[in-house]
Amino acid sequence: MSSVGQTQGSAVHDSGADIHNQENMLSRLRGASKNRIENRENVNPKPGNRTVLGALENNQRRQPVLRGAKQVSGPQIIACKSEEHGRSFGEKPSARPPAFQIHVDEPDGACSNKLSTQRATMDCSPLTLNPTVTRLRQPLATIDLPMEASFDSPMDMSVIDGEERPTNVNEVSDYATEIHTHLREMEVKSKPKAGYMKKQPDITNSMRAILVDWLVEVGEEYKLQNETLYLAVNYIDRFLSSMSVLRGKLQLVGTAAMLLASKFEEIYPPEVAEFVYITDDTYTKKQVLRMEHLVLTVLSFDLAAPTINQFLTQYFLHQPVSSKVESLSMFLGELSLIDCDPFLKYLPSQTAAAAFILANHTLAGGSWSRALVEMTGYTLEDLMPCIQDLHQTYLGAAQHSQQAVREKYKGSKYHEVSLIDPPEKLMLN
Repeated sequence: MSSVGQTQGSAVHDSGADIHNQENMLSRLRGASKNRIENRENVNPKPGNRTVLGALENNQRRQPVLRGAKQVSGPQIIACKSEEHGRSFGEKPSARPPAFQIHVDEPDGACSNKLSTQRATMDCSPLTLNPTVTRLRQPLATIDLPMEASFDSPMDMSVIDGEERPTNVNEVSDYATEIHTHLREMEVKSKPKAGYMKKQPDITNSMRAILVDWLVEVGEEYKLQNETLYLAVNYIDRFLSSMSVLRGKLQLVGTAAMLLASKFEEIYPPEVAEFVYITDDTYTKKQVLRMEHLVLTVLSFDLAAPTINQFLTQYFLHQPVSSKVESLSMFLGELSLIDCDPFLKYLPSQTAAAAFILANHTLAGGSWSRALVEMTGYTLEDLMPCIQDLHQTYLGAAQHSQQAVREKYKGSKYHEVSLIDPPEKLMLN
């Protein structure tokens, strides 16, 4: 062989060796990167105990991801990631029903089998979320007000001469009547459908009770306001009034509702990662955010719903009672959240009035004052059906399978009112 041929052969041999060495180097880098990722995933992100919804049966966990799809001739099978349980699957149709469907109301007595064929599937609808843009904000400049400035306008300063004045919108007598009238109008618009559970194909009243009981524990774990809990339950019931949900997604609905209520009510709401954490990583952050978007869409972004807690605050101002009666009224109001039957058929103002009357009668022997009759338009006779239903719930609270509300109100903060024995019979006048 000539020297030129030898040189060319040597060059080809050297380049083949270089390519082989580069491939080995790339494979080693991929292996090292994979080991770092696996080691990072094995680290427990947060220590401590989790408030996990574990009692809800058939709450399916995410399955391991299938590694790719087999190459076949003809039409290709495109693998995609399931939003339900994080697993990849082909385009082969599944026998399971979609996770979310729109309810189509029919007259009472109509065949329920027709309902599934008239629902539009919502499980795979794309929900594009805008990225959150954070910016560094400059502190607000101090406004120098003259000393002779007058504060007689409705926009009164809350701090004058270094003394902080607590403000309560319900105490403004000039607007109290209008505020109550507005809340009464809004509670009708934001009222869930009383019989929606009959149209749910895969969840039951007991599953909803487990979910609400878990949300009570979440509220206590993160020191959330009671109003946040009431709003979250309202969002859940309104969402389930319009959407058919599988049991594996029920906790996701509750988590997104609690996230929305926290953003609406709390000064410092928990972050999305916290809500993922308390579900024991059953759902991903992306799933929680997508569900938040879906709940907002179904509720038409209408989150300002009057609650039992708001009406109780108004009743306490019009008929002052002891702090223990107030705590017992709040306890009875939260008990009504656990069971949707029969309390969804009552308005929040009615349930709040029943809780107030029952608590006042239990501890002080009081009843429904004339001032509250004039303010609300509810007579004692009008409220008796709701009072009797709440009394039966109060009698069976100690034997109920869900005990988070009773545990919450056993603390000294609420005067241990859940330990008070309910009256066997009601003697109201």
